[in-house]
Amino acid sequence: MPNNNAVAIHDYPLSKHANDGLSTYGDGSRRDVIGYANSPPPVRWPNGAKVALNLVLNYEEGGENCLLHGDVESEKLLSEIVGASALPHQRHVNMESLYDYGSRSGYWRLYNLIAKKYKLPCTVFAVGMALERNPSVCESLKFAMKYYNWEVASHGYRWWDYQNVPLEVEREHISRSVQIHKDLLGVRPVGMYQGKPNANTRRLIIEEGGFLYDSDAYNDDLPYWTMEYSGINNNQPHLIIPYTLSENDMRFAIPNGFSHGHEFSTYLKDSLVYLLEEAQSTGVPKMMSVGLHCRLVGRPGRAKGLGDFLDFVTTNLGKEEVWVTTRADIAKHWYKYHYPHDVAGGGSRSSL
Repeated sequence: MPNNNAVAIHDYPLSKHANDGLSTYGDGSRRDVIGYANSPPPVRWPNGAKVALNLVLNYEEGGENCLLHGDVESEKLLSEIVGASALPHQRHVNMESLYDYGSRSGYWRLYNLIAKKYKLPCTVFAVGMALERNPSVCESLKFAMKYYNWEVASHGYRWWDYQNVPLEVEREHISRSVQIHKDLLGVRPVGMYQGKPNANTRRLIIEEGGFLYDSDAYNDDLPYWTMEYSGINNNQPHLIIPYTLSENDMRFAIPNGFSHGHEFSTYLKDSLVYLLEEAQSTGVPKMMSVGLHCRLVGRPGRAKGLGDFLDFVTTNLGKEEVWVTTRADIAKHWYKYHYPHDVAGGGSRSSL
């Protein structure tokens, strides 16, 4: 008798594959499992700093999935309702309310903490639809860009998972988000973080043009160049400034993540101190990103933990140890000091 429970061999192919033994492979968006290895470039941050520290505030509230936004289901990610499921064709009023906390209260708490109290630069990953809904936030961002050296990068038009979004739709979303920045903030974004991209996203970012970098990667402690899609970029390399899901308050919203602000602060301090010690022993400075969300760390007890970390940075560490900066300024530094002039086919340096 035939074994009806047998698994077809194509479900478990034999070991031989065309990519066997390759360290860089894939079409379009390629994987590189080696990177700098143990020989990173001779980085020299301003003032001889050992770590470039970048605070990233994700502004997403008002751009998430919601039937009131024309979507077919409710939002399910990164809220106090850990493990929430999307509700097809229904509103999830509790989820909506949790997101609204971020735009109504959490943003302002973090703005007052980072900009007003500590006067630190910050990169904002801003969702286009969310910006359109909150003129007061836009005005505060323009003020922070002028007086506190904040940067507002694009976080796409929607707080969506773009994995299966059609190419033309994603292209239009990227273009529309750029125009929203121009209209509401008076300047186009030079950075892009789609957040939940697909294999075509980087190509579309490069096609759009005008970006110094994108951050849809988590694979290094330093920026790096890629020649992906260089044929549509005048043979210029494209800069990746990797982001983090580790030093990130999203871990308040996952099982076995941070449970209170002190844990968040301790983890951030430990990460920074280790990078400082590593730079001291190896002579190679690194970069550290800190991911923040208005509706998560914008809660008072968690904001206290963030404040403790910022106090540690500003009170105990000097400019020769930590360069607190934006991703745009990291990109400009990398273009100036680490531009690969020997790229295949030549190419000219992008405008800074």
